[in-house]
Amino acid sequence: MPAYRRTADLPQMIPVFPLDGALLLPGGDLPLQIFEPRYLNMIDDVMAGDRIVGMIQTRAGGDRERPKLSDVGCAGRVTSYAETPDGRYLITLSGVCRFDAGDELFIHAPYRQVRARYERFEADLSEADEALAPEAARNRFASALKRYLNRRELDIDWETAQSAPLESLVTSLSMGLPFEPAEKQALLEAPTLSGRFETLATLLEIDGVDDGDDEGRSLQ
Repeated sequence: MPAYRRTADLPQMIPVFPLDGALLLPGGDLPLQIFEPRYLNMIDDVMAGDRIVGMIQTRAGGDRERPKLSDVGCAGRVTSYAETPDGRYLITLSGVCRFDAGDELFIHAPYRQVRARYERFEADLSEADEALAPEAARNRFASALKRYLNRRELDIDWETAQSAPLESLVTSLSMGLPFEPAEKQALLEAPTLSGRFETLATLLEIDGVDDGDDEGRSLQ
């Protein structure tokens, strides 16, 4: 994937894929199955260009065919692409940078496009490490995660979770766990990685309260 070092390196007008409940974060990978004609058309167009698509949720208002878009989305680059015999596209979007959704562009295309404003999220392009949490907070997080998974009858590979960098774990859990769309949006809009960690921990604690056995595990 190209190294986007500045927000100016990213396209300023991007197609968007409104999909409630689907969360893309910088550094994360989101597999998608594309089958609607308008979005097949969109992927055809982006594959012929810079391969950038904006994932975004909707908010109240508008109509069923054209709901209002959330204020913030995440731009991703198509990093894998395959076609199925029945005409579907199987793609993976790799998250690059969040954006404020500016003016919508009314052009002759079946899909929607917006002017993306990345400036507020320039830190998404930085590889600088951020100290997410002290050990006590990580232990609290691990306990909350275990209660949440038990309550939902879900499971993860704890050995992998314990060895993964906390940043990667927070990204994968934020994207993969079955939170409500509004909760997904809160995770997306958390200003910093440490803020996302705290938001995720809070969501886990709220959902997983009073759930029996709590075996503390440390996430290093």
